Amino acid sequence: MLLALFIAVTAWLLSLFLPWWSVFIPGLIFGGLLGRSGGSSFLWGFVGIAALWLIQTLFFHIGNDGVLTARIADLFSLPAGWLVILITVIMGSLIGGITTLTGYLFRKVITN
Repeated sequence: MLLALFIAVTAWLLSLFLPWWSVFIPGLIFGGLLGRSGGSSFLWGFVGIAALWLIQTLFFHIGNDGVLTARIADLFSLPAGWLVILITVIMGSLIGGITTLTGYLFRKVITN
């Protein structure tokens, strides 16, 4: 749980002044430093980035009354704007889990 919190807070801070892909850097670092196993590293990276991206997308969705997500849903022929949010969160969290797992496995290779 602490790993997910560290990843989410650090990723949010980095996203304030770096590009979108910088949110995965904390997963790589904290996965290498705090990861206990491959499965738990993936899970907490997944949860941390999922929570962050869900909060951020809901913030923008509510901030513009769903206009942006509705337009993106129309662009991709999706029936509703909430599917854009769901797909965004799933894609980000999968990549977050994979980068945290990569950090853990990188540490394991270096130490062995």
